[in-house]
Amino acid sequence: MIALIADDHPLFRVALSQACANILGSDALLLQAQNMQQLWPLLRAHPDTNFIFLDLKMPGSDGFTGLSALRTEYPDVPVIMVSAEEDPVIIKQALALGAAAYIPKSAPLELLAEAVEAVLKGDIWLPAELVADVSNAKTLIDDDFAGRLEQLTPQQFRVLKMIADGLLNKQIAYEMNVQETTIKQHVSAILRKLNVNNRTLAGILFEKLRLPESF
Repeated sequence: MIALIADDHPLFRVALSQACANILGSDALLLQAQNMQQLWPLLRAHPDTNFIFLDLKMPGSDGFTGLSALRTEYPDVPVIMVSAEEDPVIIKQALALGAAAYIPKSAPLELLAEAVEAVLKGDIWLPAELVADVSNAKTLIDDDFAGRLEQLTPQQFRVLKMIADGLLNKQIAYEMNVQETTIKQHVSAILRKLNVNNRTLAGILFEKLRLPESF
């Protein structure tokens, strides 16, 4: 059993790691990352990871972009969101974008066992007291866009992020170490899959993945 714990707070990572060791047993491999830059190499080294704990506001994650990137590149690895944020709108959006579970940091660690057991069975999990509020909440991103986003390849998702960041095709090609013609092909595919007419609109859609300043 392999679990990745991605959180920028060392004490919380240690607490999660200890709780997971109690749940999964001493043979489990528990890996830690303090930002998305550390998480990617761990995943590449351990593509058979059973699940990931991901802090919503971890450095490099930028709202829901980290979750969406993980779901695009590693769709078979369940992501359990952990966050101090308990707004039902945020929680519902995380689930709509593919999170397998959402654990508020205020929840007792005993609930981890329940969440992990459910996720390993392929179920979606929330603390019982949040189910009703989350069910009645609206989402920040419509389901149609969330579904179209899932059609992107990992390379196309990276290109889309850089489009949203304002990079030109030549700059994106440099960052990805590919020919500019390859980027143009990616952009055409992105516009088709997102059903938009230009890269500006595509970038605006991507910005919805970044949490508003009010959260």
